[in-house]
Amino acid sequence: MKHGKKYTEAAKLIDRTVFYEPEEAIALVKKTATAKFDETIEVHIRTGCDGRHAEQQIRGAVVLPNGTGKTVKVLVFAKGDKLNEAEAAGADYVGGEELIPKIQNDGWLDFDVVVATPDMMGVVGRLGKVLGPKGLMPNPKAGTVTMDVAKAIADIKAGKIEYRLDKTNIVHVPIGKASFTEEALLENFNALMDAIIKARPNALKGQYLKSITLTSTMGPGVKVSVARY
Repeated sequence: MKHGKKYTEAAKLIDRTVFYEPEEAIALVKKTATAKFDETIEVHIRTGCDGRHAEQQIRGAVVLPNGTGKTVKVLVFAKGDKLNEAEAAGADYVGGEELIPKIQNDGWLDFDVVVATPDMMGVVGRLGKVLGPKGLMPNPKAGTVTMDVAKAIADIKAGKIEYRLDKTNIVHVPIGKASFTEEALLENFNALMDAIIKARPNALKGQYLKSITLTSTMGPGVKVSVARY
């Protein structure tokens, strides 16, 4: 893969053989985020889990203390009083069964997170084939299946992010933007790592965290030392 001049220059600042402490890694990622737009800073965590086994799955959510820097659109499936509660709490879209054909047939996906009350999961379940592959299916572990829709919306808008293993047993999570201060990114990184450590499956034998890489949208990856974890 051929990289552009900016990427090549940025990559020279990083020693590929070094595993950096989080503070140094964040400083380097900020320095190498040279695109014309405000790049997203992401963490990629390779685990020793085998996601094919249910007891080794990792899935949950964490509220990043400084948010993600992204405006998140929330869709809420609810009925009765909960519809009004969701609207009052700042949900971008609120509805029930009438939204199914819009998503299924018209391909409407102008939202980032879906929240549902438990009594609506029968309806939402019909969207599994559409929402599932995009990681948008509401889930109790992530706090997106709940009767307390106001709290769910407030947390999401404040910077709550979901994490889960992908098919290659890696967790990919955004922790902010390149315009954030190093301190803000470090606080978000530490909050994420605390949650990931607590989510270690009891069934897992052997090493849990195999590698941690920090990267910006267009920049090179920076390896983070896993020694402290």
